[in-house]
Amino acid sequence: MNELAMDPEDFALRARVKLLGKLLGQVIARHARPGVFEVVEELRTGFIALRNGERDGLEGLDRMIRALDAETLMQVVRAFTIYFQLVNIADELYQHRARRQQVAQGGRLWVGSFDDALASAVESGLDATAMSELLGRMRYNPVFTAHPTEAKSRTVMEALRRIFVLNERLEDGESSEIVEAIGREIQTLWKTEELRGQRPTAEDEIRNTLHYFNQSIIQAVPVLCRNLERALGRSYEQRIRFPAFLRFGSWVGGDRDGNPFVTVNTSWYALRMQIREVLTYYLRQTDVLADELSHSRRWCAPTPAFEASLAEDEAEYLNRTGALPERFAQEPYRRKLYLMRERLTAMVEQVQVELENRAQRSRRASGGYASVADFIDDLRLIHQSLCSHGDDNIANRRLKDLIFAAEAFGFSLARLDLRQESPRHEEAVADLLREAGRCEDYAALDEPQRMELLTRIVENPPSPPPLEFFSESVRQVLAPIQMMAQAQNVFGEETFGAYVISMAHSASDVMEVLALGSVYGLTGWQADGAVCRMRIAPLFETIEDLAHIRPVMQALLANPVYRQMLEASGGDQEVMLGYSDSCKDGGILASSWNLYNAQREVTTLCREQGVGCLLFHGRGGTVGRGGGPTHSSILAQPPDTVNGRIKFTEQGEMIFYRYNNPETAVYELTVGVSGVIKHALYADDAPQAHLDAMARLAAEGEAWYRELTEHTEGFFDYFYDATPVAEIGSLNIGSRPSHRKKAERGKYSIRAIPWVFAWAQSRHTLPAWLGVGTALERFQAEHPDATTLLREMAEQWPYFANFLNNTQMALTKADMDIARRYAELAPDQAKAQAIFSVIEAEYRRACTEILRITGQAQLLGEDPALGRSLERRRPYLDPLNAIQTLLIERCRERPDEPVWKEALLRSINGIAAGMRNTG
Repeated sequence: MNELAMDPEDFALRARVKLLGKLLGQVIARHARPGVFEVVEELRTGFIALRNGERDGLEGLDRMIRALDAETLMQVVRAFTIYFQLVNIADELYQHRARRQQVAQGGRLWVGSFDDALASAVESGLDATAMSELLGRMRYNPVFTAHPTEAKSRTVMEALRRIFVLNERLEDGESSEIVEAIGREIQTLWKTEELRGQRPTAEDEIRNTLHYFNQSIIQAVPVLCRNLERALGRSYEQRIRFPAFLRFGSWVGGDRDGNPFVTVNTSWYALRMQIREVLTYYLRQTDVLADELSHSRRWCAPTPAFEASLAEDEAEYLNRTGALPERFAQEPYRRKLYLMRERLTAMVEQVQVELENRAQRSRRASGGYASVADFIDDLRLIHQSLCSHGDDNIANRRLKDLIFAAEAFGFSLARLDLRQESPRHEEAVADLLREAGRCEDYAALDEPQRMELLTRIVENPPSPPPLEFFSESVRQVLAPIQMMAQAQNVFGEETFGAYVISMAHSASDVMEVLALGSVYGLTGWQADGAVCRMRIAPLFETIEDLAHIRPVMQALLANPVYRQMLEASGGDQEVMLGYSDSCKDGGILASSWNLYNAQREVTTLCREQGVGCLLFHGRGGTVGRGGGPTHSSILAQPPDTVNGRIKFTEQGEMIFYRYNNPETAVYELTVGVSGVIKHALYADDAPQAHLDAMARLAAEGEAWYRELTEHTEGFFDYFYDATPVAEIGSLNIGSRPSHRKKAERGKYSIRAIPWVFAWAQSRHTLPAWLGVGTALERFQAEHPDATTLLREMAEQWPYFANFLNNTQMALTKADMDIARRYAELAPDQAKAQAIFSVIEAEYRRACTEILRITGQAQLLGEDPALGRSLERRRPYLDPLNAIQTLLIERCRERPDEPVWKEALLRSINGIAAGMRNTG
């Protein structure tokens, strides 16, 4: 990595890291307990020396760590943790600065920028008409989840934002005042408790998610839209307008799968908090606009359409209050905005009352807007009127930004998805049909019988029995569906996104939810045809489910009643794909390839059936859970499967890294949207030889992965002994339990997040690469010219190139020397070392085979910036891992001494910050 360190472009970043490290060192020297600063420095320099080849010092460093008391260890861990948080800020700022420099230099901008995407479109022959059509159907939909992968408290996140802003101010030249301010913020961070005192509740998670919208996302959306407008103007002579294509979703407060703490009350709370947040933003913006649009009737003439709308508002206000407002009689735009503000205020007050009373139902606010479309129409009338008298330069600033925001966020901020697992629906349907006298033993029916019965239920639903007739388990399924119907009556259909069915195995799993919806009035028929106010998304999670996606969806789409309801709900079949569980099930190769094929199968089927298809990608943050850079991940999807529209989950720490700062949020949304544009330029899938090769690799990789994880004696004992997975369950990072069945050890009990999190902490990172080395080695041994074929695949096929890049990143984050230290924690060393040797050999094979294919001298040779970033962290991660292994040992030896457990939990936070990954 030495040649990477010599890159002159890296000097500025290294200088900033050095400055932040120096400021942190000063804080530790002054405010930590005596001796902590000296220990940190000795560990830092000692492990750097080890990385530079001086192996003799390891025993001495280990002895020093073992001699430290718990409180000193705790403070040493905190020092390294805060260092990583500061390095992450410097990295983010460096990337932001590099993009700005490219803008200043002119020419084609960075890969993933709008100019880059539109230049590719022009080069591919996409004219203005075709681009307009693409933008007209485009939909970009991040969905935020509360999956427990975020190790930072909101207080810490806000402190890090302040440090980011101060560092940005240093870009114009170092100032002693700013440096001092950064030092004060680091000092405050040192004295801020980073561990949550208790596990966050579901309502805490709702408030944490709203933090990102308020902090950056709401600001980022108008900037993104303006940037796209300008880029279109530079690329095309003809003016291209685009409709609203950004949508945000949320599972926070709606995801019930495996989380007993998410109730119907939680969903009401989430919905109202989101509504209050976005309405409050609109109120602030109308106040700003009222100050800005002080136009007098004497000096401008609004359009007749505007005047008519204003007159209608005045009449409505008079009818409701008995008097006309006296304010702004000669300032038409201010008067209009005043009346708009009154309507928004009425809505905020109504929602606030319902929040305070924890109301089980909602009602429309008297005097409020009937829909967000009416609010947007009012904004557009003002915009058109301003433009009519030459004030388009004013109209196209804050007012247009507010229109962009209203189109993206509506009155709900983010559409709330609901999720529940299929066995719970089966139980609820069985009880409801028995109570309604429609079927005594639903569980005994086979699949065709179920489909026939459920179809009849949708056509002629029974009246819903009172909820108190059912068990608590069934009430937890029925109450949210009842709530969805009632909330839509008040807030509109756009309040909710999809109803996601996890563990979907059959067509009846989907029809069960449709039948339950019919009972509560979400589906049915009116004089003008079918009505369906719920969009149902089956989630296919395991390797087996992904392989069977076509027959399941074919059976569903063949049902005439289902097709009527699908058409009534908008005509798009939404299908969710599970990345993390499929990877945990069959390994990264089988997961990746089966996901690729599932997308091809379901989009082809929908096209054959004449229905639209929206794929919902259930990605996590790490490679082992479908993560990776957004732009390249979108480009890696099969051709004709995105079609201008994509929906995907954003989880845990990746939400923090992508959306805690407005500048980075703009970048992240930009690379995603530009990826969707560029993906539309891909017409043909990979050659059959490439597809066949990947199928063979996936089969080899899955077989080897299952042999180790399912058929190797003691493997799961090794997992629990050689990782801190048991301790991760004690870390208060999420409301959802880490296991499906608490007392059960095994691949199908442990959730995907702690599975990946624990392997990352112990520097194995094996979910992201296990089986890859063997598959590549065997394929090349068995097929002539296999290496040439694989190199061709890497150069020509975005999917395979992305797979190799992500695997390299995961392999680079792994460290077998450190992983061996964790293996030494296992009581049965004979078994543990045997398993570790298998893992280590597979790691070496993966590195060797990938380097053979890429022709690189080292991993990540084609991404030197990422390589430098990871290499720079290693000497600082090493002491944290050394400390963590000791703390695991102490916790297991002395379970009655909580101080060791506290120190261990802090080390988990620190390693997560250093690797920029949890789950």
